[in-house]
Amino acid sequence: MTLSKSFSSPVVPKAALASTCALFPTLQCEQFAERGCKVYATARKVEKMQGFTVRSEIEPLALDVTSDEDVQRVVESIVAREGKIDILVNNAGVGCYGPVLEVPLEQVKNVFDANTFSILRVSRAVVPHMASHRQGLIVNIGSIVGEMYASIASYEVVRPANRDTCFSPTPWAGIYAASKAATHALTEVLSMECRPFNIRVCLVAPGGVRSNIASSAMPVFKLPPDTLYAQFLDNIVARMWSSQSPRTMSTAVFARKVVTKALAREPPFYYSLGYNSTLFQFLKWLPRTWVMWALWRSLASTKAGAK
Repeated sequence: MTLSKSFSSPVVPKAALASTCALFPTLQCEQFAERGCKVYATARKVEKMQGFTVRSEIEPLALDVTSDEDVQRVVESIVAREGKIDILVNNAGVGCYGPVLEVPLEQVKNVFDANTFSILRVSRAVVPHMASHRQGLIVNIGSIVGEMYASIASYEVVRPANRDTCFSPTPWAGIYAASKAATHALTEVLSMECRPFNIRVCLVAPGGVRSNIASSAMPVFKLPPDTLYAQFLDNIVARMWSSQSPRTMSTAVFARKVVTKALAREPPFYYSLGYNSTLFQFLKWLPRTWVMWALWRSLASTKAGAK
């Protein structure tokens, strides 16, 4: 999603571009629109965005974030209409579950293309326009499972001196976690490299938030006939649905909180929210091997070989 906003004045944003998926975009776009933004909401298929409330402030556009040509076409079209893009929300993404050794390589490539490379692709098209106006905000949606080191909720990035004090990705979601870890690293570097142009970058690391991430991943999940992990099938399926528990944060609350941060005079560099996000922040400061042991026991302890 893209918005137009000045960081030197309280002027309400005018134009916004959202590269979205079906996880959180509808309510996010509506929240931006309710606060006076012109929102360009994108998806590969426009018909998938039928959940939007009909309003002139939101314009759905077809965009394949895995296509360089498509991204350039949409960005240039918005700039031609609005004159600039002030806020870009990179929210496109897909889930992926299963043992890292058995997820088909083509699926791995697709996950990184949607979750990580799309951020580079869209940002490369948008940032030159932001830089020409010397203002802008990029919001990248990561995940708490992509946390590989500690950060604080400010514009400065702080790493722990001891690399053992890290949070580890969970078993059965390693490909997804790797794509999000790459997203987090790219976002931190992007935040530094965009400073000369007065462009802020915000990393949102959701915990459990109500979405279709599990239901969308389920149809494409299967273990190969010669799998080494047949005894862990129930654990893998349980991990797939773990973010959608009764205590999961509602999409409406998530959207409201993220949009509030994005439209603040001083948007934070880092923002984590959602079910278990506080727990994960605590786990990052424990010795890595402890956390890995605990995660394995938790996500595979009922099966033989979980020792």
